[in-house]
Amino acid sequence: MEDSFADCTSYTHEVISADVSGDLAYTVGYEHTAASVQGEPRRYTLRVTQLYRREDGEWKVFHRHADALQSTAG
Repeated sequence: MEDSFADCTSYTHEVISADVSGDLAYTVGYEHTAASVQGEPRRYTLRVTQLYRREDGEWKVFHRHADALQSTAG
C-alpha cells in the first residue's frame, strides 16, 4: 500500500559487510528508519542484503532482501 508508509524523519544504512568481484558486488547491513506506518510513528531496523551488477559502467541493484530484526528487549 502506497499510503501506508509516510513522513520518514530518519534513515541510516549501517554497512556490516561488502565485497566486489568483477562486475558483481554485495552489501549486508542494517537500515534504521523512523517513519509513519499506517499513520502511526514507528522506529524499526531491517537486516538488508543487496546484490549489485555493473551495467554500462554503473552499479545497479538486481536483488534486495530485507527482514525485520527481532527485538531483544524483554
